[in-house]
Amino acid sequence: MSVLEVEHLTKKFGGLVAVDDFSFEVDEGEIVGLIGPNGSGKSTVFNCIMGIYGVTAGSIRFNGTDITDDSTHQVVNKGLSRVSQESNPIDSMSVAGNIKLFTLPNSIVSLRGGASQAEIYDYASRIDIEDDLQEMPDELPHADVRRLEIAKALATEPELMLLDEPFAGMNQAEIGELAAQIERFREEGMTMVVVDHNMGGLMELVDRVVVLNNGDFLASGTPEEIAEDDAVQEAYLAGEGL
Repeated sequence: MSVLEVEHLTKKFGGLVAVDDFSFEVDEGEIVGLIGPNGSGKSTVFNCIMGIYGVTAGSIRFNGTDITDDSTHQVVNKGLSRVSQESNPIDSMSVAGNIKLFTLPNSIVSLRGGASQAEIYDYASRIDIEDDLQEMPDELPHADVRRLEIAKALATEPELMLLDEPFAGMNQAEIGELAAQIERFREEGMTMVVVDHNMGGLMELVDRVVVLNNGDFLASGTPEEIAEDDAVQEAYLAGEGL
């Protein structure tokens, strides 16, 4: 069953076509990689899905419901969340405070003033930063700042999570640890779409890869199929291989 269906998505900024008639779908329980060269439209697709950008044409459906024209808070309340490409914690608030802030878009939790301490601890423990809850974000190592961004997304209780460059700035050991944590989210029932330029980490993590090039759909397949795809080699990797 498809959780997410993006059909004929087009996004224009004036005369610039950032995404052009792009379609893909994500099935329940999948981890799908979305790759492409810089400027190929990956983040624009995420922004359209999350209601940050209005679409020029096409449709987006989540669990069979059209969310094309929904605002971001409506999208989040329906069960989608996004980990941003850039870490942007509020440095004047503790790690716990940053996580709690992201429970407030949930209207039910908001009525009681946000998540409890036990709930915040649970979100943090799912990404292994429970020992950092009283720390300030600027006191954390880079990898834990990225984990905080994921904890904030978890706090919205998503069914589908979009991860934009989760491995950015991490070493290989940290990438392996985070990939294992992401795999645990799938075991908990979450579906995910991952954008990352670390091809080694991404290809080991995902079930299927969708390739964008200049805003257009280029290819879709298993990591092994994409690694051997001539069109991907030419457009994305300049023939150098994955």
